[in-house]
Amino acid sequence: MLTVEKKEFWLVVGSQHLYGEEALKEVKKNAQTIADGLNNSGKLPYPVVLQDLAVTPDAVTKVMKEINYRDEVAGVITWMHTFSPAKMWIRGTKLLQKPLLHLATQFNESIPWETIDMDFMNLNQAAHGDREYGFINARLKKQNKVVIGYWENESVQEQIGQWMDVALAYNESFNIKLARFGDNMRNVGVTEGDKVEAQIQFGWTVDYYGIGDLVQYVDAVTEAEVDVLFEKYRELYDFDYGDLDEETWIRHVKVQAQQEIGIERFLEAGGYNAFTTNFEDLYGMKQLPGLSVQRLMEKGYGFAGEGDWKTAAIDRLMKIMARNQNTGFMEDYTYELAPGKEAILQSHMLEVDPALSATKPKIVVSPLSMGDREAPARLVFDGKSGAGVAVSMADFGTHYKLLINEVEAFEPIEPAPNLPVARVMWTPKPDFYQGVKAWIEAGGGHHTVFSLNLTTDQIQTWATLVDLETVVIK
Repeated sequence: MLTVEKKEFWLVVGSQHLYGEEALKEVKKNAQTIADGLNNSGKLPYPVVLQDLAVTPDAVTKVMKEINYRDEVAGVITWMHTFSPAKMWIRGTKLLQKPLLHLATQFNESIPWETIDMDFMNLNQAAHGDREYGFINARLKKQNKVVIGYWENESVQEQIGQWMDVALAYNESFNIKLARFGDNMRNVGVTEGDKVEAQIQFGWTVDYYGIGDLVQYVDAVTEAEVDVLFEKYRELYDFDYGDLDEETWIRHVKVQAQQEIGIERFLEAGGYNAFTTNFEDLYGMKQLPGLSVQRLMEKGYGFAGEGDWKTAAIDRLMKIMARNQNTGFMEDYTYELAPGKEAILQSHMLEVDPALSATKPKIVVSPLSMGDREAPARLVFDGKSGAGVAVSMADFGTHYKLLINEVEAFEPIEPAPNLPVARVMWTPKPDFYQGVKAWIEAGGGHHTVFSLNLTTDQIQTWATLVDLETVVIK
């Protein structure tokens, strides 16, 4: 499984010396209680590590530099326990290069009316401190996330956890390295893009390889290795021989097993975590990669067809954000326009991510009119249901644009015995007609990354961090 290194998030608590050492000891004690509570909540995917109190400009600057320096730190959560003068945050905040979450909370949930006095007021000034701190972040255009509410509330903890996933993906975006096997599909507009600008803005490295470079790796895979992987297929999937005899069917499937091993070895050797293929560029390949690509996507590799490197990179990014759950490459195919049933059939020639499967996949071998190669094997299944997001990136020449459409997916109820590919069905929001129209008018492509785990807010949070124009359709 393609994973990322273990990360942590630092909790930095703002205060000042104005209230005395005893007050600061209480602030530190309260902060440790909150850090422990968040870590023990079970809602956060990564641990929170409390740092020394930020009570001077030098302390703030020092901790922000350390956050930048330490690779294991994915971001910082700040909490203004008391009134923390904003000017002391300027230098450190300007230097910070990792995601920032301003947690607008306080140690106590309710005001203790029977005992409250000025000592309590001086010590518990989160409402006061939040405004001061929020002002300076706004003036610095820090594009930070703000989560508001009592720190023990599940909704607050869930919001922090969702932001952590985005923060991790933001950092890992600079480690996305993509191999293009062949070029873009000829005469197609939406798969083009400025790779230099993408590396500057998003951190993505996009490298081209002739298909022969990959063929060498595929051809080097031994029959014994293919046999071992084929037996794994037997354990995981149903075998559908269709009209083929078993020997012929197995031979075709083993081509995909050989490709899976060869492609993964190529990617591992070059440090790549995303890739594209193109059915117009298959010299030396027996089949267009289908089953092989599906299994690599399920392992966490980003992918898109027809050389669409932008979507492949977004796929990898969203897989990181979703912890590789219920997220994958998708393509608009055909409409259902019957009144009251309007929807879009999502599929692809072969490469639909099994992470989206609601049914046990079966391996099917069927001819493919594109590519001029032998019939490729692929996994066929029906997709999951639920509320999700479809995300696409477009290059408009002057800038990149991210499109997000909230959709409602549902499991297909009509059988499709002659359709030899996986299928996912959804209806775009706010409804079919408005959703499709808005997508087309905004310039959205036919390739998307679909997720049942991520929210519009998470995608927008990442887009804000990289200064990316975003269109939301919901």
